[in-house]
Amino acid sequence: MKVLLIGGGAREHAIAWKISQSNPYCDIYAAPGNAGISQIAENISVKADDIDTIVEIAKDLQIDLTVVGPEVPLANGIADRFNESGLLIFGPSMAASRIEGSKIFAKGLMNRHGIPTAKSKVFDDHSLALQYLAQCEMPVVIKADGLAAGKGVTVAESIEECASAINSQMVLKEFGSAGNRVLIEEHLEGIEVSVFAFVDGSYVSPMVAACDYKRLREGDVGPNTGGMGSYSPPPKNVWNDYLDQQVRVQIMEPIAKAMAVEGFPYQGVLYAGLMITPDGPKVIEFNCRLGDPEAQVILPRLKTDLLQVMMSVARGTLAEVAVEWDPISCVGVVIASSGYPAKYDIGYLINGLDDVNSNVFHGGTKFAEGVPDNHIVSDGGRVLTVSAVGNTFEEARSNVYADVEHISFTGSFYRSDIGLNC
Repeated sequence: MKVLLIGGGAREHAIAWKISQSNPYCDIYAAPGNAGISQIAENISVKADDIDTIVEIAKDLQIDLTVVGPEVPLANGIADRFNESGLLIFGPSMAASRIEGSKIFAKGLMNRHGIPTAKSKVFDDHSLALQYLAQCEMPVVIKADGLAAGKGVTVAESIEECASAINSQMVLKEFGSAGNRVLIEEHLEGIEVSVFAFVDGSYVSPMVAACDYKRLREGDVGPNTGGMGSYSPPPKNVWNDYLDQQVRVQIMEPIAKAMAVEGFPYQGVLYAGLMITPDGPKVIEFNCRLGDPEAQVILPRLKTDLLQVMMSVARGTLAEVAVEWDPISCVGVVIASSGYPAKYDIGYLINGLDDVNSNVFHGGTKFAEGVPDNHIVSDGGRVLTVSAVGNTFEEARSNVYADVEHISFTGSFYRSDIGLNC
């Protein structure tokens, strides 16, 4: 069995790790991979969005299944290209990926099919957006329409913050064309939960939930990031069997049906970012792939063979596979580079990787050039995710922080409150 994994972050390392655990004789290739992934797969030096080259690699290597980690190749149509070439791929089509690639498209889809979500308005003119915001009750949520690496959302507490967000997104084009249009939403009150399910076009698998931490610093302050840590499952007062069934019936199955009815059935892993409000769960956003850092805490809980699940999704036979999630707890902590999510330096030697018992999923890492003994250095903003399991939540949290303390590099930092008071 040959698997080609697209991407080079901690999410992709977790996917490769999970596949290799249950399929030790599977040959895994990663494009482009990273230093951690290279220990269980063969890295190929090609960018994740170089679709033409990736298709040719899959043909040349006679790959049995290609698994796409990040959203950009999916939004650019990699699944369509593979399907046209007769190659099996795990990941939704370009049309289905619009559920993440355009927040405005996703909002329209939800509104057409009665899926609970925040009220919103769309603007393509920054002055009209500011006029509207001047009449709004604060706080409001301002979202760039397109892909922005998880950073195109601002929760604005004042008209000054609104003006700053609109200026950066629509005028200064901080996120490029993603900010040509913006979505202005009501601010939902409640507890945020990430929910994941495998979908093969019609069948929605049993779901799994996690909570992540987007803000940079302890106490949920500082700028938004791609995620500084996560845990799964949420406590019973946040996520339970009743909510699981409610979300399945009101959100996950209806959105899968809606996409099939409108002509772009969804095949892949569907990620719903939800707010559990006093009025029930409402959708904040959908994503067309596993989350990062959520993948690093939910995949250790997956009891079913991940490769079997992904193959069945790609073939449209998911209903034949019993997807099971272990009740154990898992906590993940991201170790980041000083300056992240803004400008940061790379190339610092990472110490302590051999001194831990937890899973260490590499995000931004590489092997140092010209240095013996294969020393691993930092090569990104979010460098590592340390992920630990436990029979109780407290045990998992204790395990992960005991190991995080052993790992360091120049300027490294992490949040010390992941899972605190949960």
